Amino acid sequence: MEKTQSTARFLSVRLGIYLAAVAIAYALASLTATQAVVSRLAAMGVGVGWSERLDMSLRDLAGLAPLFLPMVAFALLVAFLGAALLCRYLACRDLARWPYAVYFVAGASALVMIHLTLELAFGLTPIAVARTAGGLALQGLAGGIGACAYRYLAQRAATMRGPEKPA
Repeated sequence: MEKTQSTARFLSVRLGIYLAAVAIAYALASLTATQAVVSRLAAMGVGVGWSERLDMSLRDLAGLAPLFLPMVAFALLVAFLGAALLCRYLACRDLARWPYAVYFVAGASALVMIHLTLELAFGLTPIAVARTAGGLALQGLAGGIGACAYRYLAQRAATMRGPEKPA
């Protein structure tokens, strides 16, 4: 019975960490997209104050959620699984010394692949900032930061749990 409870607790903690990482990556991707649009408006001479920036950012966070958030969640799930397998496989090699780099690259490539896949499959880029190389890099950076947050929180949870007790 105790083993079942510890497994359920482990899985619930990991789910919470995963959801937090998805939220971080989604929020950063959405906010960078919004601020890129705002900067283009400012370049055209449209005055945008801080209250309008905040309002636009909050509206985009809510407005993009039904379509973009599930894509981010799925892409990061695949990325985290791949990164975990890669870190485990490379446990005795040099690359395993940099698990944050592995997770960063996995998260960044996951968000970039969302945009590239939509462009190749349907010929559209729903997030305007991803139409430029710099904007696509910002989207990748958001995914990388979310992945590093996942790695950090998972590592912290593992150290808080302590060593496993022998059965």
